[in-house]
Amino acid sequence: MVLIIAEKPSLGRNIAAGIGNMSRHDGYLEGSGYIISWAFGHLFSLADIEAYGGEAQGKARWTMDNLPCFPERFKFVLRNDSEGKPDAGVLKQFRVLEALCNREDVTEIVNAGDADREGEIIVRLCIENALHTPKPIKRLWLPDQTPQTVAAALLDMKDDSDYDHLANEGFARTYIDWLYGVNLTRYATLRCGTLLRVGRVIVPIVKAIYDRDMAIKNFVPEKYYSISSADETNGCKVELNSKLRFSSDEYAKAEKTCEEYNACEAYVSNAKSKKDIIAPGKLYSLSKLQNVLGKKYKMSMAESLEIIQRLYEEGYLTYPRTNSEYLASAEKDKIRKIVGICANMGYPVVFKDKKTIFDDSKIESHSAITPTYKIPDKNKLSEKQMQVYSTVIRRFVAVFCAEDCVAKRAEITVKVGELEEFTLKGLTILEKGWTKYDDSTQKDKLLPPLSKGDKVNIKFAPVEKETSPPKHYTIETLNNYLKNPFRDEKAAVDDSVGADDAAEYRAMFEGVELGTEATRTGIIDNARKSEYINLKKDVYTIMPKGIFLIESLERMQIVMDKFKTSDMGRALKKVYRGEMDIDGAVSRAKDEVARCFERREMPVDEDIDTGFYGDIVGRCPLCGADVTRGRYGYGCSAYKSGCKFFVSAYICGRAISVSNVKLLLSEGKTAKIKGFVSKKGTPFDSVLRLADGKCVFDFS
Repeated sequence: MVLIIAEKPSLGRNIAAGIGNMSRHDGYLEGSGYIISWAFGHLFSLADIEAYGGEAQGKARWTMDNLPCFPERFKFVLRNDSEGKPDAGVLKQFRVLEALCNREDVTEIVNAGDADREGEIIVRLCIENALHTPKPIKRLWLPDQTPQTVAAALLDMKDDSDYDHLANEGFARTYIDWLYGVNLTRYATLRCGTLLRVGRVIVPIVKAIYDRDMAIKNFVPEKYYSISSADETNGCKVELNSKLRFSSDEYAKAEKTCEEYNACEAYVSNAKSKKDIIAPGKLYSLSKLQNVLGKKYKMSMAESLEIIQRLYEEGYLTYPRTNSEYLASAEKDKIRKIVGICANMGYPVVFKDKKTIFDDSKIESHSAITPTYKIPDKNKLSEKQMQVYSTVIRRFVAVFCAEDCVAKRAEITVKVGELEEFTLKGLTILEKGWTKYDDSTQKDKLLPPLSKGDKVNIKFAPVEKETSPPKHYTIETLNNYLKNPFRDEKAAVDDSVGADDAAEYRAMFEGVELGTEATRTGIIDNARKSEYINLKKDVYTIMPKGIFLIESLERMQIVMDKFKTSDMGRALKKVYRGEMDIDGAVSRAKDEVARCFERREMPVDEDIDTGFYGDIVGRCPLCGADVTRGRYGYGCSAYKSGCKFFVSAYICGRAISVSNVKLLLSEGKTAKIKGFVSKKGTPFDSVLRLADGKCVFDFS
C-alpha cells in the first residue's frame, strides 16, 4: 500500500478523485492500492521559550530571565488550542497518521503537502514524528488539483529528498522568524507594558506605511511657477508645457522667460506615425492578481487570497502562491489543451509558443496563475468568486488571443526657436483585439492635425503650481514596494507581455523582497488585526498602535528595516539554492537578535534607556509613593489614590532615560540632555528639573 499524506482534508479528497474507488474511514480514505490521510495544515509548531527551560508552555509569566533564547536544537510540539492546551482534534489526527505510517502493509509514503516550502515541511514534520522505522518517501507535486493533474503526477513522483533544499529553506525561515518574533515580541512587550508584535517582516511593512504617513503629515507645500502655452493652431489647442521651473520668488524671471519664448517662432520640426501591436498584460503572479482585484473590486489581500485559494482547492485555478508571471516549458501540452477548452467556450484564442510566455528562467517554483481544465458552473460561484475567476481567465484569453490590438502611434515635435523642444505623443486604437476580453490602460489620445514644417501659435505664460505630498500606500503600491523595496517607486513597471523584466526577476530570486508571495498576505492581515494599520477601500494608513509600535522600537534601538530584512531574505535564498546551510542562516539571525539586547554604556547626557515596564525609579515628590515605569512614562504608583505625578518617557522628540529620571527624583534635576526638538523643528539642549511637583525645562 502507498500512504499519501495531504496537507489538508480538501486536498486529500481531490487526490482521491484522481485515483477513484476509495472508501472512507475515520481520518483516512483507502482503496485502489492507496491510503490517503491528511494534516490540518500545521499539526506541529515550534515550542515556546519555556519548553527550553523545562517549564510548561503557556503557564509561565514572561520574564527577561530567559531572554534572549537561542536554542541549540529547535523543538516542535503538537499544536495547542486557543487556551494553550493540547488540541484534541490535532492529537487524534496525528495518532491516525502515526498508525498508518507504521502499518506493515504500507511500503511507501508520499508527501502531498501544498507545492511550496511550507507544505513541504508541514508533511515532513508529520512523517518524521510518526514514522518509527525508515520507509521510502516520495513527493507528489501538484500545480493544480484537477483529477487529470493528480493522475499524471502520481506517475511522475520524485524522491522527497530531491526537495531537501526547499525544506531547508522552509525550516530556516521558520527558525529565523521564531528567533525574531518570540525574543523581540517578549522583550518589547516587557519594556513597554503592552503587547507589541515584533516580527522580521511585519515591522518593516508597518514602518513603510508609518514613514509614508508621517511624510504626508509633515509635508509643507511649496509654491513654484512653470511656463506653458495652450494657444490654438488650425482650430485645435496645442498644449506645450516647459520643463523649466521657477521658485515662488522668481515670478519676474518666469515672465521674462515667457517673453523670450513668445518672441521666437514655433514650428513642427518632426511629425511621424506608425501602426503598432500593443501587447496584453502578462499572466498573473499572486501579488499582481491581488493588485488588480484590490484596485478594481476593493478586495483586501486577505479576502482575495481566500477566494483564490478556494478556487484552487475546487480545481478551477492553478497553484496561487506564485511569484512568476510566466509558464514552464514542460506545461506546453497542458496549456495547449486549456487554450482548446477556451476556444470551445467561444473565445478567439490560439496556442502561442513564445519565450515571452514560456520562460523557465523566470520561474522559481511555480508558474503563473491560470485556469485549469475544469470550468466552473457560473451559477454555483459567488459574485466575488466569479470576479476573481473572470479576472484570471480574461487575462489568459488576452495573452493567447488570436486577435491583435492594433494602434496608431503618433509623435509630433515642436521647436520654440532654439530654446526648447516639446514632444507630443498620441495613440489611436484601430483594432481592439484582446482588449475586448481584458482590461487595458491604453486609451485614445488624439493629437492636433499638424505636419512637419507647420507653424504653431504660442502664448507662454507663468502658471502657479504647488508641490504635492506623497500618496498613501495602496494595495498595488505597497505590493510593488514589498516585491522590491529598493526600486524607485516612480519608475514605471511595464507588465505587458514581452516587457524587459530581467532585472525585476533577478532581484526577486536574489531575495530582496519583504516577505514572500506565500506569507505576505497573512502578515499584512495580522498587522491590520493588531490595529497597526488600517485598510479603507484599497488605501493603507497607519493607526495609533502602529505609531506606538514603530516609535517604541526606535526608542529601544531595535532596527528592523528593509535593509536587514532583505539581507536575511538573501540568506534564505542561498539556503534554497544550496549555497548556505540552515545553521549559517540561523546564525545570522541570532547575531541580529543578540544586538537588540545589548546594553550600551553611554554618558548620562546621551542616555536613552527608558528601562522596563514596572521598574521602580524613585520616590514621588508629591506623596512619597514609588514612581514606576509605565506604558508611556514614569508615574506615581498611587495614581488610583489621586496622585497625578508623571514624567513622559518621550519629551520633544527625545527619550527620557531611567538614569535621568532617577537624578530628577533624587536631586531635583537631570544632567543636561541633548537632542530635544521644538514644535518649530529647532533642536535644543536642556536640563529638566522639578518645580511644584512638575517636570519643566531649565535653561539656566
